[in-house]
Amino acid sequence: MRPLTAESLRGVWATLLLPLNADDTIDFTRLEAQAATLATTELDGLYAHGTAGEFQTLTEDEFDRVNEVLAGAGKPFQIGASHPSAQVQLARVQRAAALEPDAIQVILPDWLPLNDREALDFVRRVADTAGDVPLVLYNPPHAKTPVGPQLLQQLAPSLIGLKTAGGDKAWFDEATKSGLSIFVPGHFLASMSLLGAHGSYSNVAALSPNGAIRFAHDLDVERRIGEFFGQHVVPLQKAGLSNPALDKFLAAVGDWADVGTRVRWPMTSATTAQVEAARPVARRLLPELFEDSW
Repeated sequence: MRPLTAESLRGVWATLLLPLNADDTIDFTRLEAQAATLATTELDGLYAHGTAGEFQTLTEDEFDRVNEVLAGAGKPFQIGASHPSAQVQLARVQRAAALEPDAIQVILPDWLPLNDREALDFVRRVADTAGDVPLVLYNPPHAKTPVGPQLLQQLAPSLIGLKTAGGDKAWFDEATKSGLSIFVPGHFLASMSLLGAHGSYSNVAALSPNGAIRFAHDLDVERRIGEFFGQHVVPLQKAGLSNPALDKFLAAVGDWADVGTRVRWPMTSATTAQVEAARPVARRLLPELFEDSW
């Protein structure tokens, strides 16, 4: 392990997505094949157990088995130890650290909001538990405890990075004072890099792993990704599909691995018809992403 730092945490990273059987069990054969495919790409690294990885649905045995697949892929890797329970999350951090990942991603406990003192106490204790493995804080828009720039600066000594939706220039001007590496959604990386973002845990990598890194800073490609999202992702989002369902939809449109669109109960999955309608549009709008999608 060569632990990442705030200065070295950069680039485009892709998540493992859970291939599910009809009974919602994980198909680990397909997961291993997916990881092997991603290992051959130009991506800076892989991670597991973000929102798209359906981390909140996993048993502890499943969590550990996915980590074994991730650690064995041969790419730099980060483990998401997130869980709504602080106690479960702390145990996950301890087990994740034993695998010597490049970093561990965590969330603030997510049933009740925390005050600033509680947030600081949580992050410090998790950092102590992780030992030499650095931490990245995941603070999405739906988090119960939003972390603004001032709190971020207080948390910064225990972290190397922040996974966030980002913001405008004023937001980045304040957030970058923390000294942390700031990671934003893949479909905004080109424009937000101009504001101060350092990389992405990328939803675009679900569509095209190599395309996501080769065109990460291309503003015209970003504009056309936005056009595709407007036509085929936003309507699914408005219909109530979750982020895991949307990322699996993108992977099915990209057709670079046998992930499938099924998400775990009770979440709703995208349909085959929706994928087939979107696939030719993606290739017409974004041909360069599919020249060598893996």
